[in-house]
Amino acid sequence: MINLHKPTIFLLIFLHFLLLSIPLSVSAECGCDSEPKTSSSAIKLLKYKVGAVLSILIAGGFGVSLPILGKTISVFHPENNLFFIIKAFAGGVILSTGFVHILPDAYESLTSPCLSQKTWKDFPFTGFFAMLAAILTMMIDTFATRFYQRSHFRKALPVYDDHDDKEMMQGEHDGRVHVHTHARHGHAHGSAFTSDATDSSSKNSELIRRRVVSQVLELGIVVHSVIIGISLGASESIKTIKPLVAALTFHQFFEGMGLGGCISQAKFKSTSILTMVLFFSLTTPSGIGIGIGISKVYKENSPTALIIEGIFNSTSAGILIYMALVDLLAADFMNPKLQTNLKLQLGANFSLLLGSGFMSLLAKWA
Repeated sequence: MINLHKPTIFLLIFLHFLLLSIPLSVSAECGCDSEPKTSSSAIKLLKYKVGAVLSILIAGGFGVSLPILGKTISVFHPENNLFFIIKAFAGGVILSTGFVHILPDAYESLTSPCLSQKTWKDFPFTGFFAMLAAILTMMIDTFATRFYQRSHFRKALPVYDDHDDKEMMQGEHDGRVHVHTHARHGHAHGSAFTSDATDSSSKNSELIRRRVVSQVLELGIVVHSVIIGISLGASESIKTIKPLVAALTFHQFFEGMGLGGCISQAKFKSTSILTMVLFFSLTTPSGIGIGIGISKVYKENSPTALIIEGIFNSTSAGILIYMALVDLLAADFMNPKLQTNLKLQLGANFSLLLGSGFMSLLAKWA
């Protein structure tokens, strides 16, 4: 089995520490004055934030684990027709997250009046960073897939001795390939051998592709989740926190289903699956915890905070939009199983519109 997970885990850990340093680096800056705080007590605020941690943790963990239970629940099996419908809904959720939730937040941050530098207002950096992130994601996607395919192919090459080489050469002269087995002195003709090898290579390529997709998708989700968690944890307004808790709970659940579907199809080892599930489930609650810890000193409207959050949000939006359109939706909607089944195709299209529409509606509160 190919282990693609370790480099991604190290990168996710690095991002956690990097994003943790953002609020600390801007805590001493005043920038624009923050919005007026309510007179609610600190205990009441803390109660809502702890409730947010528990609610989002449970919803995220349940959402990402549900498709992985396909081994025991036939409804969620990756080859089941209903799984295509569910995955289309989750793809719509992720697409809407990028377009409707994250991209506008990034634009708001990078065009804020609190930014005194004229440079940020003279050029559409939000779209620029999103475009670069999408291009970079495509490059990582293709190069990583190519690298692991070549690595797997080298490992899978058969080793022949001198006698086997002679048999192979003789078979090639006859217009077919012979495989000589010493145990029973039997011969197999090359047509069957080539067909099996091609089929095996195709399956391995598809598996490698799914593993790369699931890890790049989680990377994009983690970047956004830490930032939104810090924003919620640092907020001092109950009016802001209440709708955010409900919206983020649904958001994490459906986003988790999209990621969980990719993980279940990638067929990772149990330890890798558990690690990816825990990373997704704990990212937003960890961000909330960080926000609670620095809520007294964090200045969300300081220029440095706005610039860094804007760049990370626009980058995350580019990653999620690319992954949703190219790796999730396009891959499934061009699948022969979907193309040859009109009912399934109509159901997947309706589910996509439903998921994107439902997630877009949540932007009213989050």
